[in-house]
Amino acid sequence: MTETIKYICSCCGKEHEEWPALVYISPTNYNILSDTDKAIKGELDTDFCIITHSEQTDRFIRCTLTQKVNDHCENLEYGLWVSLSDKSFQDYSDNYNNENHETKYFGWLSNDLLGYDFSKDSILTTVFTRTGNDRPEIVPHQDLTIHL
Repeated sequence: MTETIKYICSCCGKEHEEWPALVYISPTNYNILSDTDKAIKGELDTDFCIITHSEQTDRFIRCTLTQKVNDHCENLEYGLWVSLSDKSFQDYSDNYNNENHETKYFGWLSNDLLGYDFSKDSILTTVFTRTGNDRPEIVPHQDLTIHL
C-alpha cells in the first residue's frame, strides 16, 4: 500500500501529491534584519544576497540540498542559502551564466532548519556548482538528523 502525501502549495495554491521542496527565500542573517536595515544594508534577489555591515560584508548564494529519507522512496529537497568567502562569491558571480562552470567552494549553511539539531555550531558545507546553470548542490560536512 502506497501512502499519498498531499499538500497545498504556498506559491500556486493548488493541491499536489508529491513531496514539496522546502524553500527558504532568504538566509537567516537577512531574515533577522529590521525592515529598515534590510533596505539600507541588504541586497536580495532569487540567487544572491549581500548584507553590508560597517565592519564586514556577508555574501550568500542560493543552493539545493537533497536529504535522504530513511524507509521512503522519495528524497526531501531543500532550497537553502550558504555563505561564501569574498573570493568564492566573486568567482560564482563571475561564472553565474557560464553553463560549463564546475567547481566547489567551502561554505556555511545559512538557514535554520526546523527539526534539525545543529547544536551550537554552524554547519560546514561543500558547494558543488553544476553544468547547465542549475543551482549548486550543497553537501554538509556532518549528518543532518531530524528530531521530531
